[in-house]
Amino acid sequence: MTDFSSLTLHEAAEGLRAKSFSAVELAEATVAAAEAAQGALNCFTSIDGERAVEMARASDARLAKGEGGALEGVPVAIKDLFAVKGVETTASSNILKGFKPEYESTVTQNLWDAGAVFFAKTSMDEFAMGSSNETAATGPVVNPWRAKGSEAKLTPGGSSGGSAAALAAGISYGATGTDTGGSIRQPAAFTGLVGVKPTYGRCSRWGVVAFASSLDHPGPFAKTVKDAALLTQVMAGHDPKDSTSYPGAVPDFAASAGRSVKGLRIGIPKEYRVDGMPGEIETLWRQGAKWLEEQGAEIVDISLPMTKYALPAYYIIAPAEASSNLARYDGIRYGARVEGADLIDTYEKTRAAGFGLEVQRRIMIGTYVLSAGYYDAYYLKALKVRRRIYEDFTAAFGQVDAILTPATPSAAFEIGSKAKADPIEMYLNDIFTVTANIAGIPAMSVPAGLDKSGLPLGLQVIAPALEEETMFAVAGAIERAAGFGAKAETWW
Repeated sequence: MTDFSSLTLHEAAEGLRAKSFSAVELAEATVAAAEAAQGALNCFTSIDGERAVEMARASDARLAKGEGGALEGVPVAIKDLFAVKGVETTASSNILKGFKPEYESTVTQNLWDAGAVFFAKTSMDEFAMGSSNETAATGPVVNPWRAKGSEAKLTPGGSSGGSAAALAAGISYGATGTDTGGSIRQPAAFTGLVGVKPTYGRCSRWGVVAFASSLDHPGPFAKTVKDAALLTQVMAGHDPKDSTSYPGAVPDFAASAGRSVKGLRIGIPKEYRVDGMPGEIETLWRQGAKWLEEQGAEIVDISLPMTKYALPAYYIIAPAEASSNLARYDGIRYGARVEGADLIDTYEKTRAAGFGLEVQRRIMIGTYVLSAGYYDAYYLKALKVRRRIYEDFTAAFGQVDAILTPATPSAAFEIGSKAKADPIEMYLNDIFTVTANIAGIPAMSVPAGLDKSGLPLGLQVIAPALEEETMFAVAGAIERAAGFGAKAETWW
């Protein structure tokens, strides 16, 4: 009997084409695994077994005729930020409870067109605001990984923690996420997965609930670089419904994952060595550079001097855009409503009951920095810093083909361990990732080792805009050298 949980996306697709098992068998096993794990991991907002079997039957019919797309019959989990027609889409917030869109997001439609099977929506930090998946209205998601000799519940990272946990637990074969400041790459690093943030505009944002429109990047989670490259390829493409969508053709990313890195110049930015970073991460970073050097790449020391301003700029720009985007949730047209004495009272009561504390905090910050008297001092200045960060990367990519950094400043931490009284401690988890969002350039996390507690650590590869092929080539080289095959031991 096939051990479905151990299959990669490519292995699942090949097994279906070879008739080793049917799409219905795979879908039923996936749904059963999801239902069995939900009580312990809390990684799904909904599981739809009926729809999964229905889509799988259609896939089996196409496969029987020798037809089918690149993902035909393969179950994929969808972050609860993507609209799936007729399926409750809440962004893990009480304010959208009961909202079932009458439309399909472009990214999920691309997945269904390629034959992927929908089986569940995954939990996330509310409106994608968080780095630990603790702000979800449905409660925290639990990482399938545990530290050696400990039963402490760890965070899978955020905001796309549900997708990461579902994949790391061997339930799904791919999953969607969104990355506004690191929300794909950080959870991928915390769960031993590959996580990709493509170039801004490479994947359409249409039908994705907005957090910060100029920073939001849809992207995939996968078990391998090749799987991630294929998922990116399927999810990407021009979309006339998204004015920021890149109009060019989508390259063959999957082929680039096995490409040689010989002759490539890889930059090591000195600014990514931060105080308090564990020695294990520094050691792994050096090892990653050595692996690439051994495969023919040249390692070059570079400087990105504006890096230290990235986090402050991000936490002005993102809340400002969130303040604007979340103004639409007023309890009048859709979602939850708390009746008040008049219209203003209804607005206030609905938002107070519907939005969690972190979302309220960021809306207030955003409204403040956009207000008269503060717009120039904060928001306009942050936009100027954003431009300087982009210029930093442009200058660096004049010298190198890609950049290698750590993905996160630590391994997964215990749920509740970051002081809620000091949100800045949580915000610092994005220190290595936000720069790529600010510049709109592609970046990904690839698992490369374990820390002393047996928890996964990731390395980050950053590439110039629209150079995902180079990024996948470098990530593939790290994956081959690292030989990372560790998996979370089943306890759930």
